[in-house]
Amino acid sequence: MSSSFHERLARARGDGGTPSTKPEEATPHRARRVRPDPLAELRQKVHRSLVEVLGPRLYDTQIAPEQLQAKVREILQRNLEEEDTPLTREERLRLTSEIADDVLGFGPIEPFLRDPTVTEIMVNAPDLIYVEREGRIHPTMGRFVDETHLRRVIDRMVGQIGRRIDESSPYVDARLPDGSRVNAVLPPLCVGGGPYLTVRKFSPDPFQAEDLITFGTMSARLAAFFAACVHGRMNLLVSGGTGAGKTTTLNVLSSWIPSDERIVTIEDAAELQLRQPHWLRLEYRPPNIEGRGEVTIRDLVRNSLRMRPDRIVVGEVRGGEALDMLQSMNTGHDGSLSTIHANSPRDSISRLETMVLMAGVDIPVRAIREQIAAAIDLVVHQARMRDGTRRITQVTEVVGMEGDVVTLQDLFTFDYRSGMDDQGRYRGTIQPTGLRPRFSERLGEQGVRLDPDLFAEHGGTIPIAMRRS
Repeated sequence: MSSSFHERLARARGDGGTPSTKPEEATPHRARRVRPDPLAELRQKVHRSLVEVLGPRLYDTQIAPEQLQAKVREILQRNLEEEDTPLTREERLRLTSEIADDVLGFGPIEPFLRDPTVTEIMVNAPDLIYVEREGRIHPTMGRFVDETHLRRVIDRMVGQIGRRIDESSPYVDARLPDGSRVNAVLPPLCVGGGPYLTVRKFSPDPFQAEDLITFGTMSARLAAFFAACVHGRMNLLVSGGTGAGKTTTLNVLSSWIPSDERIVTIEDAAELQLRQPHWLRLEYRPPNIEGRGEVTIRDLVRNSLRMRPDRIVVGEVRGGEALDMLQSMNTGHDGSLSTIHANSPRDSISRLETMVLMAGVDIPVRAIREQIAAAIDLVVHQARMRDGTRRITQVTEVVGMEGDVVTLQDLFTFDYRSGMDDQGRYRGTIQPTGLRPRFSERLGEQGVRLDPDLFAEHGGTIPIAMRRS
């Protein structure tokens, strides 16, 4: 009697005729199962006891953070000593630190927020946390108790600045009080895991030109050239990919703006850290739960023109605000700075053109290109290299128009011909091409003189000629 294919296959499986399949392993796209924590019950009990003892004092802004932290640790130590659960000294210290971080900070990622070597924190699942150090991504042993714990930390982060995240608005961009940028995504947008949390840290003491020279991001002669361009009120655009260091470079460029000028910064999430006294910060406001009240970057750019700015610094152009920014540059607000996501200086010009069209105004393409050529003086392109370092790879002048094409010329380019060392790091540095910028005369009219040695192909090291006043 013949049997069907499905019946034969079932018998073969039952007789061991087919090899058993291995259980699926965790992948980066699938969240790993959270391992049981043997101290979870004790942790929750001590946590509840701490909240009952301190109560509203945990949120009392009149108490100094250091004093509150000392009080929390004192109570935790006392509560743990009263418990019957046998604990080693290391376990007791670890529990005290973890519960204190959870009550006063952001749980298991709090140690990474304090670690100055960590530049980015990436949470893919409650028990899957990665950090970035020196441009390289590393897994960590940190973990949240469960998804609810992770969700509670996300709510605390975004709630500090009045943002919200829930099923009706399942993703958010926010910032921490220290300026670090936060992005969070909730299910169902994150598939197979989550919630996802990404924190890009910013140092409370912003990097200066000397730091970027030490890191190899720029050279001393390039810093001297940038200082001259900022003092001479050239319009600069910093381009690059995600994580290339555009905001850090923009912050350094802004540091050369004279202290007696009125500066207005416009950002999606406030990240710039200027030290000039006459500095006004504007920040995008998202719509409320009813979908109203949104204040866009374009609205802020328009409003800034009425604030009597000497300089306008736009954190990033990504939409119709490009038109208003170009018009402001062409109508007396020179010396403006901004960033843009692009793969090259030429690509940044094309993207600006596209963004102007997004403004919904019917303008001929040639007119848009003429606006760009007249407004932008210099494009500084920065890249994140294969070795994890962030380098300025091109400095390109916008010369003007030839026919319907915006013409560019490279003033500095990165030397890839030097190859890589044994550690996989690039040996090359950014070098001048030998061409001098066409706007040298305009700089002279502003009383800024460019040293010819800055553009010598084999010149020596040039000190930073102009520092922040």
